[in-house]
Amino acid sequence: MATDQSTGLDSRPAPHDGPSGAEMRRALGHFASGVTIVTGAGADGPVGFACQSFASVSLDPPLVLFCADHRGRAWPIIRAAGVFTVNVLAADQIDLCMRFGSRDGAKFRDLDWTASPWGSPSFPETIVQIHAKVETVYTAGDHDVIIGRVLSLSEADADARPLLFYRGRFGLDDGDPSFVTPITWGWDDHWW
Repeated sequence: MATDQSTGLDSRPAPHDGPSGAEMRRALGHFASGVTIVTGAGADGPVGFACQSFASVSLDPPLVLFCADHRGRAWPIIRAAGVFTVNVLAADQIDLCMRFGSRDGAKFRDLDWTASPWGSPSFPETIVQIHAKVETVYTAGDHDVIIGRVLSLSEADADARPLLFYRGRFGLDDGDPSFVTPITWGWDDHWW
């Protein structure tokens, strides 16, 4: 035990529950990720949200995962529908990402999309569309981890560059055509 000689008390820092949300966001911002839009449909029409937390889980059976915030408006509708589409964005689709990263309820207004055979919105201009059904949902802190069984794939442009998000920006550096100034998507802190 490290003791402060003047007080006789333990001088080590007090244990805590881990890093803050801002510290996590800043540290994990060093991991570049692709950007997707997860879509679904309910009785009141189509819904969707921008999502970076997406990954392949298994090839046999074909499974993917994404994470959704419990506070989101779209996820409960997608969960109830039981099917979704993950639209993988290309580097030139920042505007589409910003539209679905906002809280504006008119995300589909004046937007070109088609319904998948399962009813979830699909954007034909995205790199690939992954159509899946909700297989399993795990609660993990303030998010749900959704495992989806892939029903079909639609690949639009195999040569397109993906939209990347890195350290609070789109793109990796000034030489990347999709590099833009920092964004916060409503976060109350800064990456720097």
